[in-house]
Amino acid sequence: MDNRGIEWAKKIQAIAQAGLTYSRDGYDLERFEELRAISVDMIAAYADMEIEKVAGLFANDSGYCTPKVEVRAVVMQGDGILLVKETQDGGWSLPGGWADVGYSPKEIAVKEVKEESGYDVCPIRLLAVLDRNKHPHPPLAYHVYKLFILCELTGGAATTGIETSEVGFFKREELPPLSIDRITESQLDLLFQEVRQPSPQVPLD
Repeated sequence: MDNRGIEWAKKIQAIAQAGLTYSRDGYDLERFEELRAISVDMIAAYADMEIEKVAGLFANDSGYCTPKVEVRAVVMQGDGILLVKETQDGGWSLPGGWADVGYSPKEIAVKEVKEESGYDVCPIRLLAVLDRNKHPHPPLAYHVYKLFILCELTGGAATTGIETSEVGFFKREELPPLSIDRITESQLDLLFQEVRQPSPQVPLD
């Protein structure tokens, strides 16, 4: 898979969506629709996805194209970090997911931890804001900013959710196979470091 092709297609899609939002000329609107169709064909080809599925990613989106926001909770118990096993790919990740409309980042962190692990937490502080494109994740049709929020464990008990099949705390040297769509080993290294010795400023891509 060629990451450059995915990035080119995403940029064409963003240009097309902005044009469809702000243009008033009928001929220009036709051209922007054509650009969007080209971007869908490109992503489908590079990512080996069905055209209908790729089109669905963009067809419901309107307005100026902006990055999506992903929120992940960092919950520690001693030297161990809370991870959940994703049913989708069988890899392990921090509890979290897409930011939901109507929730603040802290509220999302609390909700995701409860739904995916069964634990109750209290958000403490922001640990890092990372650009998914700048880390070794597999290509994705969206541009994503990742927010990592340190949370204090306050109660609850380990319970799996709809999207998770196992829950556990892991030391750095005992990490299970990761869901690299969601979290990378280098990102966990950064988070362990920020928990133990916080930087003067929040790490920011």
